[in-house]
Amino acid sequence: MTEVDAVIIGGGISGLSAAHSLHRKGYSVLVLERQVRTGGNAISERFGGFLMEHGPSTVNLAMPGVATLGGRLDLAGLQTGLGSGVRKRYLTKGARLAGIGLSPLAFLTSRYLSFAGRARLIAEFWQPRGAPDAEETVAEFGTRRFGAEFSDRVLDPLVAGMFAGDAAQTELGFVMPALAAMERGHGSIIRAVLRARLTGGRMPARQLSSWRDGIGTLPCALARRMGHAVRTGVTVRRVAHAPGGFRIDAGDRGAVRARAVIVAVQPHVAAQLLEPIAAPAAGECARIAAPPLAVVYLGYRRGQVAHPLDGLGYLTSGNEGRPVNGALFCSTMFAGRAPADHVAISAYIGGARAPDLARQAPRALIDMARRDFAELLGASGDPVLARVRQWPRGLPQFQRGHLRLVERLRRALGEAPGVFVTGNYLGGVSVGACADSALDTARRVRRFLGQAAQKDIARHRPQTAAGVPANPP
Repeated sequence: MTEVDAVIIGGGISGLSAAHSLHRKGYSVLVLERQVRTGGNAISERFGGFLMEHGPSTVNLAMPGVATLGGRLDLAGLQTGLGSGVRKRYLTKGARLAGIGLSPLAFLTSRYLSFAGRARLIAEFWQPRGAPDAEETVAEFGTRRFGAEFSDRVLDPLVAGMFAGDAAQTELGFVMPALAAMERGHGSIIRAVLRARLTGGRMPARQLSSWRDGIGTLPCALARRMGHAVRTGVTVRRVAHAPGGFRIDAGDRGAVRARAVIVAVQPHVAAQLLEPIAAPAAGECARIAAPPLAVVYLGYRRGQVAHPLDGLGYLTSGNEGRPVNGALFCSTMFAGRAPADHVAISAYIGGARAPDLARQAPRALIDMARRDFAELLGASGDPVLARVRQWPRGLPQFQRGHLRLVERLRRALGEAPGVFVTGNYLGGVSVGACADSALDTARRVRRFLGQAAQKDIARHRPQTAAGVPANPP
């Protein structure tokens, strides 16, 4: 039976990042991934000159975890920045797109909001602070500070686009902690933004980056660096306590003994694996919903699309009843995403807003995206490429009370020595947040293994009759 210091169940960015950190420190690790390829939902696939992202499309390379991993894996030469063609943000308004500048205050001059909506937005300066311990949703916070129109027409689309979520259900303190911090520190979001701009702060969109071959570059590089320590096509059946640690049963692929276990899978799978070894933690994971999500990727000849595609993409308010939550202008965002004289656009359908739509047949999903692109972007004719990725379970939903749920989960794991969890439901869904959480998990695993080793040394040290070590260190 194979014996290692740590088994990592799940070969996505979270699991691979934690495993790589332990591996480079000299610990023996084994990554067990159920799929035939690593990466989790971070999959980048080429079709001729097109590059489709099945999952995340961007990364903030300035975040500490990603920066650390990029340096260790020598990925700097593969980086690609946001394209110069990104000049606006687009939101739907009826049957057209409203283009808004990238300045944080552009909504004040744009006609996307009504005059009353813009006046209410300015009044944010004088709104009182909310209760510091309130568990507000994004919609509640937005309405209180900026007014109902801004909340419905800006924040609701943003939550749907970034988290496939519902602003009326999503906890602000978890998904947008910076806004909560701005209110606490400055009393006004607009005041905080103005001060940041005056001191040279950059808008988050300008920090978005990727790699030439897409986000899948990171998990592929991590897996290559660890070699045989990564096994794919392995389904873990059960994790159980065993002398000196844990026994991981992989069915016909055998069993593994480990001193520590890191569970780095979707929350519903984590709940099943944790039940025998940390039941309270399993219960918390089981509470997290992850509604289905579909990605529809269409490639066109440039002349087929009338719109200049001069932005990241567009987002849609739930009030408009459109099937597409939003779209990304992939070939504008980064170079090399489409052949010359072609463009690539990805539509996102489903999530908390309309989970049943994501379960439709691929042909129906393509038709939904085509109709949306025809009306909003002036896309005509058949696309030259059409691909669909359906995720039966999409992004985790961070509903009211999620911060407390994460705290309860951490406390429960504290009562289960040697059991660790990492993933996009603990610190955020972005690639950077996953990397940060995974590297923190690896540090805690190293601490645990070090403490366990010290206890083993003390336990096997010869004792005198008085119970004092015969050869104290």
